[in-house]
Amino acid sequence: MTTDYDLIAAEYKRAKQQPWRMHLEYHTLFGLLGDLDGKSVLDLACGEGFYTRFFKRNGARRALGVDLSRGMIDLALEEERRAPLGVEYLQHDALTLDLGASFDLVAAAYLLNYANDYDALLGMSRAIARHLVPGGRFVTVNNNPLHPRERFADSRKYGFTKRADEPLAEGTPVAYLFHLDDGQTFEITNYHLDIATHERALREAGFRDIAWHVPVLAPGAADGHPPGYWETFLQHPPVICLECTL
Repeated sequence: MTTDYDLIAAEYKRAKQQPWRMHLEYHTLFGLLGDLDGKSVLDLACGEGFYTRFFKRNGARRALGVDLSRGMIDLALEEERRAPLGVEYLQHDALTLDLGASFDLVAAAYLLNYANDYDALLGMSRAIARHLVPGGRFVTVNNNPLHPRERFADSRKYGFTKRADEPLAEGTPVAYLFHLDDGQTFEITNYHLDIATHERALREAGFRDIAWHVPVLAPGAADGHPPGYWETFLQHPPVICLECTL
């Protein structure tokens, strides 16, 4: 049931342009990241480098993107050749990554939600920890474990819906169906794990000061949309951000 991103790399890159990405996801994530000037950043599950490039543009001294998908890394390298920023990319499984290097910050957009049980989540958490300097931070945006299943279809107007074919429990598959502007659709599979499961794995890996943050709407994001357009997303957020310190 694992998603083969090599088959949907181009479509997923286009889905990153949906308005909610910048107005909610990007705005909240970068608000948590803070000042990146002079810092080294490891971007796990970097996809085609969407955020990795932003890290570099926002002052990161070093930005390294890692993704399991060869197709995603190829798109990232293609963009780096087209518009060089000095961003590095590597194809590798984040679960087993061991670069022998430490970073000031590890970021990830939708990594932890690919763990289908506690052991996989703990493995990811340990991989993140071994790439951080003491006192370094992990900041991520993730599937929201608190998003009610009965609200999964509410995000259709934002360009995606979620589906679970059974009640949410540890390891339940959660499918994201993305709707692109030209009518194309594609699906990816995540897994549900409870908030408490995430926090237990992170603490066992050595993290502290774990904090969850619901998405915050960027100023001006309501312009050009009907009144109340973003309320559904804000009241029942499908995704959530998380930060913690090693």
